[in-house]
Amino acid sequence: MSPRKSVAESRLTRRRILDLGLAIASAEGLERLTIGRLAAELEMSKAGVLGHFGTKESLQLAVIEAAAEMFVREVPERARGVPRGLPYLRAAGEAWISYLERDLLPGGCFFTAAAAEFDGREGPVRDAVARTSAFWQRELRVNIWRAVSLGELPPDTDIDQLLYEIVAIMLALNHFRQLHGDRQASARARRALEGLF
Repeated sequence: MSPRKSVAESRLTRRRILDLGLAIASAEGLERLTIGRLAAELEMSKAGVLGHFGTKESLQLAVIEAAAEMFVREVPERARGVPRGLPYLRAAGEAWISYLERDLLPGGCFFTAAAAEFDGREGPVRDAVARTSAFWQRELRVNIWRAVSLGELPPDTDIDQLLYEIVAIMLALNHFRQLHGDRQASARARRALEGLF
């Protein structure tokens, strides 16, 4: 086997592990993600899985990174090219709703589940979840500020309050879809966002 083929196969195997890990973690939580379970489901040895990540914590961190890459691809990237400010907020909101209603992960929003699982803990996994969430909130905050400065939103808009309400709508959307199977939740989320904007 050539070194190039070996590297390509290693990347493919790592991707398969991460894809399965992401699906499991979205539905059951990062703590349910074990080297043994991944090895069994992928018909690999534990040593084979460990060779890619080393520890359970490293695996969890890699799954968080994979989830962040998916979110960026499905939400901010879909709003790329839209003018900053209110048009961007609307496009990002629609992309966010679309991301959740297409059920790309069996457990819905990975970060909603991970935040609930790790919000009362300390350590690198909790910090990675919080950092990713904060990064996206900064992006939204900048665009709210831009919308206010351009006169697209009222000058007395409470930027932090509006950010809070946008995030709350998305948390509610995930909750109603995942826990209650409410297929009207997406339409409610769209109406709620439009009411804010």
